[in-house]
Amino acid sequence: MADEPQKKPHLSALVGHTNGLTKPTALAATATRAAGGGGGGGATASSKKLVIKNFRERPKLPDNYTHDTWQKLHEAVGAIQSSISIKYNLEELYQAVENLCSYKVSATLYKQLRQVCEEHVKAQIRQFREYPFAMHRVIRITNSLDSLLFLKKINKCWQDHCRQMIMIRSIFLFLDRTYVLQNSMLPSIWDMGLELFRNHIISDKQVQTKTIDGILLLIERERNGEAVDRSLLRSLLSMLSDLQVYKESFEQRFLEETNCLYAAEGQRLMQEREVPEYLHHVNKRLEEEGDRVITYLDHSTQKPLIACVEKQLLGEHLSAILQKGLDNLLDENRISDLTQTYQLFSRVKGGQQILLQHWSEYIKNFGTTIVVNPEKDKDMVQELLDFKDKVDHIIEVCFQKNEKFINLMKESFETFINKRPNKPAELIAKYVDSKLRAGNKEATDEELERILDKIMIIFRFIHGKDVFEAFYKKDLAKRLLVGKSASVDAEKSMLSKLKHECGAAFTSKLEGMFKDMELSKDVMVQFKQYMQNQSDPGNIDLTVNILTMGYWPTYTPMEVHLNSEMIKLQEVFKTFYLGKHSGRKLQWQTTLGHAVLKAEFKEGKKEFQVSLFQTLVLLMFNEGDEFSFEEIKMATGVEDSELRRTLQSLACGKARVLIKNPKGKDVEDGDKFIFNGDFKHKLFRIKINQIQMKETVEEQVSTTERVFQDRQYQIDAAIVRIMKMRKTLGHNLLVSELYNQLKFPVKPGDLKKRIESLIDRDYMERDKDNPNQYHYVA
Repeated sequence: MADEPQKKPHLSALVGHTNGLTKPTALAATATRAAGGGGGGGATASSKKLVIKNFRERPKLPDNYTHDTWQKLHEAVGAIQSSISIKYNLEELYQAVENLCSYKVSATLYKQLRQVCEEHVKAQIRQFREYPFAMHRVIRITNSLDSLLFLKKINKCWQDHCRQMIMIRSIFLFLDRTYVLQNSMLPSIWDMGLELFRNHIISDKQVQTKTIDGILLLIERERNGEAVDRSLLRSLLSMLSDLQVYKESFEQRFLEETNCLYAAEGQRLMQEREVPEYLHHVNKRLEEEGDRVITYLDHSTQKPLIACVEKQLLGEHLSAILQKGLDNLLDENRISDLTQTYQLFSRVKGGQQILLQHWSEYIKNFGTTIVVNPEKDKDMVQELLDFKDKVDHIIEVCFQKNEKFINLMKESFETFINKRPNKPAELIAKYVDSKLRAGNKEATDEELERILDKIMIIFRFIHGKDVFEAFYKKDLAKRLLVGKSASVDAEKSMLSKLKHECGAAFTSKLEGMFKDMELSKDVMVQFKQYMQNQSDPGNIDLTVNILTMGYWPTYTPMEVHLNSEMIKLQEVFKTFYLGKHSGRKLQWQTTLGHAVLKAEFKEGKKEFQVSLFQTLVLLMFNEGDEFSFEEIKMATGVEDSELRRTLQSLACGKARVLIKNPKGKDVEDGDKFIFNGDFKHKLFRIKINQIQMKETVEEQVSTTERVFQDRQYQIDAAIVRIMKMRKTLGHNLLVSELYNQLKFPVKPGDLKKRIESLIDRDYMERDKDNPNQYHYVA
């Protein structure tokens, strides 16, 4: 029992050793200390030291071990290459390689392995050199099939080689991870296998040529629509890539053949197909080539391949495509085809630029046909608006709102719309009048606002905005005076748009017209109160609009013979107005007057809303039932052509209050007019319009001449203003400054005439020494 405590420390020392945590000497010391601490006893005397030491010399390999082991390994490699089972355990073979490497046989082992692999690869080449001829002796095969069989054989050889090298490397892994890794000049076993296959099989001229020819033939067949073995192509091209011969042996020839194919195809299809079909084909080809890159070509080929297709199918035919088909696509509004055109042209260098040029030309040509042809004047503005909507839609949907296309469209519109000076401005003013006039039931307030916004876009392109102002002012005057304005809000909205676009000076007179109408209402309230205080207020209810001459269009006064009651009422108003505003002059504009007449017929009473001229004619029939044209002319004093139109409206229109004898559409000298007592109409109040509400040619010419006269005044004022500030200025600098200041188109010759006129009137003078220099005369 006394021995038990002494065993524990001894046991701990042994445990320490078995775990390998202590050196043999430390173990001995521990054991000795344990014995000393025990205090004697037979057990401690019998204890022995346990010392483990390395071999003094490495054990020698048995004789012929290296040779025998290599034979085993050689046999195993041969079995792998022959695709037969290996006799030996793979672990045993791996251990054998490790043993050889441990005894510094690595270099010899690597050399022997390389030699065995090289001999095997060299042996493989024979089957490919003999292959085509052997096959032809057995059976006649077409080139295409022969090529396919060859490709399958080379692919099998490559797949077998890869499988074999993976297996061989797994056996010689220790060699690969030690000796080969330490020698940077040596390729790894896998790379060695690639190198041998490249040097002895793929670098063989005959094999390489037939392989590349076969691959290119397969790709050509696929491009022609045939189904081919894509996995075979992927495997072979991956092989070329792994062997690092893809670019030099395949890619260069592939791109050359692609170039030739698409160059010929582009030339042929441009002749045979319409543009939409051709572009669809180009898109299809680009998708196909993109798919080839994804499926079996090397990724590095994508950029040059797509560039080649784009160049040959698009780049070489940019102008031809656009000349042949762009106009048709735009005319027919082929949105999807135009989108495709833009997308394809954007891929090619210079494609967008040439598309821009043709886009601009199309807009100018199409727009010019709308503007220049006088026969289209009636629908010009509506066609311009429709055309603008169309190109806006194309830019938004097809051209991805590209700023270049938007800006060029604006420039093109400005170019063609000003090819015919003044007329578009005049017609736009009339178009606005037609939309703002009462009776226009085409549009709601929101639609009308949208139409006005569109009109303003077209208006911006016009250079001669003063022409627009003159005609717009004349039409606005008619709407205000005759009460034909559809909506005061719409009128003011249009005025606001013009003010925003052209500035306050442009709309000051137009605003003055609205102001006059407001003031006139106030004056009439006061006049009615004034009339109530008169002893004889009369039977006629008079309404007068007082117009400031500078704001309103110029009207030619026409003297007519009013009846006595009208003349009396005019005098009463004149006394009333001049009593409040001394120093002013009133000029009555009979052409703008209108009245409501009460009439009695057999059917009953009616009211007629008529012009002043129509009023004068109808009032004559209170004195008699029949009058000749000459009698009416003498009694009313209305100008000949105006009277003919007035009688036409009363005797030849829808509401025939008078009967013309003889019957006919036109009023001739000697015609008789009889009061139509049997007149019938479903309405109580009937509006009888003048036959010709449109302005005459003389009125148009008159308005245009006034615009030109105003322009001359503006030029004179601008010249004087510039010269007053500069005092002395050269001719070219003066002309340049004038172009900057004037807001309407003007020719250099017209400027020169105005300068001469101002010199004649002593506003400025020429320099005595330099005739191109001018001095301001204070």
